[in-house]
Amino acid sequence: MEVSAAMGAKVLDRFPAGGPRGSWPAEEYAAQRRAAGVPATVVMDLKSDAFLVVVPVGDDD
Repeated sequence: MEVSAAMGAKVLDRFPAGGPRGSWPAEEYAAQRRAAGVPATVVMDLKSDAFLVVVPVGDDD
């Protein structure tokens, strides 16, 4: 994926930016991953108008 290559990150999942008011599915998913020990972060992909949950690319990826 173009975004992951440019960022040096792997995309775990993507969520549309136009969700209902007060709904934060990307943040909730990232929090679940962090609780499981995965260093997930949410970033905005302006080109696709989506929130991406990403993790840093390690040496083993």
